[in-house]
Amino acid sequence: MAVNNASDATRVPPGQRLTNGFPVLHHGEVPYYRDMSKWDLRLFGLVEEEARLSYNTFMKLPRRTFANDIHCVTTWSKLDNEWEGVAVATVMEHVKLKPEAKYVMLHAEHGWTTNLPIADFLRDTSFFAIKHNGELLSPEHGYPVRMVVPHLYFWKSAKWLRGVEFMAADKPGFWERNGYSMYGDPWKEQRYDWD
Repeated sequence: MAVNNASDATRVPPGQRLTNGFPVLHHGEVPYYRDMSKWDLRLFGLVEEEARLSYNTFMKLPRRTFANDIHCVTTWSKLDNEWEGVAVATVMEHVKLKPEAKYVMLHAEHGWTTNLPIADFLRDTSFFAIKHNGELLSPEHGYPVRMVVPHLYFWKSAKWLRGVEFMAADKPGFWERNGYSMYGDPWKEQRYDWD
């Protein structure tokens, strides 16, 4: 889809094309949750004390509305997304970081992972999404909770989130081990590790 106006053009990184849809891309099978008592979110690694938030506890956390554009490494961009979710700052109230924590590894179902500098994880624009455009996330888009880090390529917004590990040093997650950029800035077209 072509960019419709000049203001949209400033919101679309190089090499991207607009879509009105919401493409579904992932590795492996989609998890379907039937018993939410078995879901929790684990906060671990370089924290004073590990925390686990049950589904019921997580769903009772204060929520906010977030608006952003998202950019996929496969060259599509979707503008004007509205989300409902939990701010990272709210979740971080449940743990105390050790000073050496500089990176996070997001852990999702099926052993899928992706890495982030802690500064990117803690940004006000990063959050734990529950709804997209007024609807609960579908299983294909990460139900019950996905991370959203809109300033990076969308693979950094892990679907089916189950844990956040706080680390002293950066290490590659699933796609990063398979040739994707360690950081993934869409404005610099950091798609692959050879870019």
